[in-house]
Amino acid sequence: MDLALCFSGGKDSALAALLADPFFDVTLVTASFGLTDATAHAREAANALGFDHETVGLERAIAQQAVERMVEDGYPRNGIQQVHEATLEAVAAAGYDAIGDGTRRDDRAPTVSRPFAQSLEDRHDVEYVVPLAGYGRSAIDTLAAERLAIEQGPSDSLAKGDYEHELRTLLASEHGNSAVAEVFPEHTQSVVRGRRT
Repeated sequence: MDLALCFSGGKDSALAALLADPFFDVTLVTASFGLTDATAHAREAANALGFDHETVGLERAIAQQAVERMVEDGYPRNGIQQVHEATLEAVAAAGYDAIGDGTRRDDRAPTVSRPFAQSLEDRHDVEYVVPLAGYGRSAIDTLAAERLAIEQGPSDSLAKGDYEHELRTLLASEHGNSAVAEVFPEHTQSVVRGRRT
């Protein structure tokens, strides 16, 4: 069974791919608005992990709506949720048997509700798979450290291959660099460089 797993190039989605790999033919899929070359970083991480990689294009209007929601809210959660759901819709429409992501048990954003997951499955005739659903952050950090070569740093210092990078870029271009600092809390992100041997 083929699985399209939404992939940012970070440790959560990479670990999800490793956990799904024994059971599925995994392709890592990165969503892009075409605003930056962020998908190149995700493709490099996918290649380093030994997985095929594809890019799915999302309409710029989705990014603009998400950015305006973030500015209105003063935080990124709802905007990121909108983009994640649009990504799952786009990947589900691509014709895979199953789709999945690297969301974990204690994520605040993005999350996927049971009704949304069931609707996605019914409307697109796919299975929605969440390999990290039972894992919390501490367990994922431990497992990722054992299996993945990871670079970590402040969220604005790493070139990640995900839509958050593009949303930050659009936010800065439309509302200024100070808006990025106001909307996005500083946090540490990871970029996967390969598997540990």
